[in-house]
Amino acid sequence: MATSPANLSLFPVPKPAPLPPEPATELVGIARLAASSPLAAEKRGTEYFLLPVRSILNRCDSPRMPFEWTINPYRGCEFGCRYCYARYTHEYMELSPADFEHKIYVKQNPAKMIARDLAVKLRPGESIALGTATDPYQPAESEYGVTRAILEQVAAREGLMLSITTKSDRILRDLDLLRRIAERSSLAINMTVTTLRPRLARLLEPRAPRPDLRLAAVRRLRKAGLAAGVFAMPLLPGITDAAGDLDALARAARDADAQWLGGQVLFLMPSSLKVFLPFLEEKFPKLARRYHEWYGRGGYMPEIYRKEIVERFAAARARFGLASRPYAPEAFAQARPEPAPQLPLALAPRPAAQPASKRCA
Repeated sequence: MATSPANLSLFPVPKPAPLPPEPATELVGIARLAASSPLAAEKRGTEYFLLPVRSILNRCDSPRMPFEWTINPYRGCEFGCRYCYARYTHEYMELSPADFEHKIYVKQNPAKMIARDLAVKLRPGESIALGTATDPYQPAESEYGVTRAILEQVAAREGLMLSITTKSDRILRDLDLLRRIAERSSLAINMTVTTLRPRLARLLEPRAPRPDLRLAAVRRLRKAGLAAGVFAMPLLPGITDAAGDLDALARAARDADAQWLGGQVLFLMPSSLKVFLPFLEEKFPKLARRYHEWYGRGGYMPEIYRKEIVERFAAARARFGLASRPYAPEAFAQARPEPAPQLPLALAPRPAAQPASKRCA
């Protein structure tokens, strides 16, 4: 009689039935829209998705900010600035802060949305800030043109108050459009330059244009008769805050015919800390421990340091004849009540609830 193989049983035990899958967490709001956004392209290790939106204008309810509305044509930013505070916006879409520069969401139907928003939401005298969280002239703009579509609608109206903040000389592509806007509305352009040192800039802002290209763009904007200045934001303690570096930056801003020089000390939200502190440990290990001490209990540097930086900026502006921030021409400021004097951002009191930057992104 044949014998059964030793590894077989006369009474085999049936395999257990697989457990039912755990119910997936239901996504809502912007996370649901992001999850359903189709992939449009993939370049340079970055994915681009088409994001349906219901509005382009976002209300900013912070009394610390000199504007009522913000526009960010894209969610995520390919420049990949190590310190970027806006990384938290990807967490709203159930994405990692590290995905901020690798998954870019392109807002759909911008012209239609902004035309409706300007007609329905905006009241006389209210100002709009374009590019408060993500750069409106990041590489995606060359292909998708969301920023230009928005500006074309702005150019069709008059009496608006608009500011644009960018790190890119790509803004010069829209020089003709910017001139048209400035003829009918108040327009101020802020070029962010955190350091003049190109190698350091590449380290901190991997895919942003070189500092000299940004300053050359300021010079061309001014030559075209547009109001433009430099934002040294953020100033990084121990990295870009040396008095000599700040003076050199102020001098370069003046030489580019900038009208103002704004400055603000680095603010680090928890989502930004997740990316920035490992970067410091790798590239600036001697500073990493100090940053843990400075920012471990909150997103702000100690007040005594912030006061010192405010004074240093004021002295640099005085030496090189620069204003502290843009201001609206009288022709357009008449529609808006004169604001109370505003503390410099670095000295503004901490908000009781979430930071103003979070509410206005």
